[in-house]
Amino acid sequence: MENWQDQKSYIKTFTEDECAISTQDLSVFYGGTVQKLFNVSLGFKKNTITALIGASGSGKSTFLRSLNRMNDRVARVDGSIMFHSLDVNQSKINVYELRKAIGMVFQKPNPFPKSIRENITYALKANGHRNKKKLDQIVEESLKAAALWDEVKDKLDQSALALSGGQQQRLCIARAIALKPEILLLDEPASALDPVSTAKLEDTLKQLRKKYTMVMVTHNMQQASRISEYTAFFHLGHALEYDTTTNIFTNPQGEITEKYIQGSFG
Repeated sequence: MENWQDQKSYIKTFTEDECAISTQDLSVFYGGTVQKLFNVSLGFKKNTITALIGASGSGKSTFLRSLNRMNDRVARVDGSIMFHSLDVNQSKINVYELRKAIGMVFQKPNPFPKSIRENITYALKANGHRNKKKLDQIVEESLKAAALWDEVKDKLDQSALALSGGQQQRLCIARAIALKPEILLLDEPASALDPVSTAKLEDTLKQLRKKYTMVMVTHNMQQASRISEYTAFFHLGHALEYDTTTNIFTNPQGEITEKYIQGSFG
């Protein structure tokens, strides 16, 4: 393989008004000196799904977790994260409030060991919501948005842990949606699911982009090509290429990007 550093970065840009969130020169250091992410500047268009692809260790998840400050306790994050014209990578930012606006769904489904209903209402009640009628409405709306309502509407008070893996993952999406976020971050949300559950999850995400901006890490390039409008390719902590998904997969500009798409490494 040619020296990857010879590849220029090909990064699509959007106007500030087009972006739901963007980064400028974002770098991440572990242990104070070990740099895992290098000056990444990306903007994510509103109401689209953007896939982050690249080999293991390329920095995809590190970047994703930086967007809602999930790396705060484990790493130093330099650079800017712009959300509503505010740099949310500042110490004075209320991280709890930020995470209500920028929700996160993890690789492994992590429902609370509570009922399906309580999984949705727990954070709402912690925020002072007490109106039962309103809470019931949010439960129904969130589960419908996550394409789970018809499967669980008659067992809302049963344990969420009794659900299948695919149902649990959609419940985690519903739980995030209940807080009315603007952005959903998804870290390989289908990697632990079977093909049928994966298809249901992908259908759910395609419906959700009408209301939410989603950024998704995936190792599954077929999945990226199926459901994302834009794709960013990460390599050794650098964002090397960012364009429409169609262009990335059919006409990549960089040699390293092309080799990864072709399966030469990863």
